[in-house]
Amino acid sequence: MLIYIDESGDSGFKFDQWSSPFFSIALVVFNDHDEAIACSQRIDLLRRELWLHDNFEFHFKKNSDKIRQLFLEAVANYNFFYHGFVLNKKIVTWKWFQYKDSFYKCICWYVFENAKDKIENATVIIDKTWSEGFKYALWKYLRNKLNTKNCKRIKKVAMHRSHTDNLVQLVDYVCWVIHRYYGDSKSKNDFRRFISHREINVQQRPRQKL
Repeated sequence: MLIYIDESGDSGFKFDQWSSPFFSIALVVFNDHDEAIACSQRIDLLRRELWLHDNFEFHFKKNSDKIRQLFLEAVANYNFFYHGFVLNKKIVTWKWFQYKDSFYKCICWYVFENAKDKIENATVIIDKTWSEGFKYALWKYLRNKLNTKNCKRIKKVAMHRSHTDNLVQLVDYVCWVIHRYYGDSKSKNDFRRFISHREINVQQRPRQKL
């Protein structure tokens, strides 16, 4: 099992200095490695169809609406599913959330906790913008929270560079889709409609309507 993680928004709480009001995390899960390879190959093919160079990185925030739609349509038929968590930071009062690593690990735990019944012996992949130290800390944290004597849910945590891994680019897209749909009420285009059939659960916290 492969699980890709990405986040949208930031961990800051200085809203008068452009901190984002929402923070979102998405998990994209492939139960089958061959299906993950096939999805990645389809993304490679999309580059050729659009006459993009081989190193072009699909990044939701930077891409046009046309490319966003074509990307989501291209991956929609592949057998992955996703979970998400959207935090409204403006109504959060937990002071320890103001420490970036603790903030990220805690939100990761929330979304993994919601998905844990569907996770077994998974390799978790995060963007290589994080440090090796954080990778180890996250692995240890998730292992201690989710693994039991009878069930090994998390096998290891690895880091891949987004510009060389199509599936890191996929989870970037999924995360921004749910971030805009569930958190950013100003968004005009509903890109979620292309992949909503892959959604298992997206949790919003605090419980007030966002």
